[in-house]
Amino acid sequence: MTTKELLIHELETEARATRECLERVPAALYDYKPHEKSMLMGYLALVTAEIPRWISSAVEEGTINFGTFKHADAKAGPEFVKEFDANLEGARKALAAVSEDELANGRFELKRGDQVLMSGTKLDTASSSIRHMVHHRGQLTVYLRLNDIAVPSIYGPSADDRRF
Repeated sequence: MTTKELLIHELETEARATRECLERVPAALYDYKPHEKSMLMGYLALVTAEIPRWISSAVEEGTINFGTFKHADAKAGPEFVKEFDANLEGARKALAAVSEDELANGRFELKRGDQVLMSGTKLDTASSSIRHMVHHRGQLTVYLRLNDIAVPSIYGPSADDRRF
């Protein structure tokens, strides 16, 4: 497998569980947060759904600017899933189209306005974005549990979902 094929495979491997977490977030709990320093549940779900777009932006544009980044207007499970699926498809297409050389050596910058927050290769960005999505999905499972919403099976059975 090529590097880009491995990244696509990793995204697809994580997609089912991510989708199942996102679909369970009710609109009524958008503003819920377990601690004053925590993200709002809805915003956490939105960011999780948008992370695959980070990959397509990194690969195709070489930059993401938080000063101009436009969030989707998703507020509940079905909308988060729709956003996630669209962004996942965009990431797949971007990764399939990029050359191995551009992926490994092409540069990426994360900015806020004119300030560069971090930079690296497109490969490093795509790989770390997948891990970042998994991290936020993990946070989301805690929010679900704290609200007595069934946590889906992720890598094996959960206390709520024993299908694996």
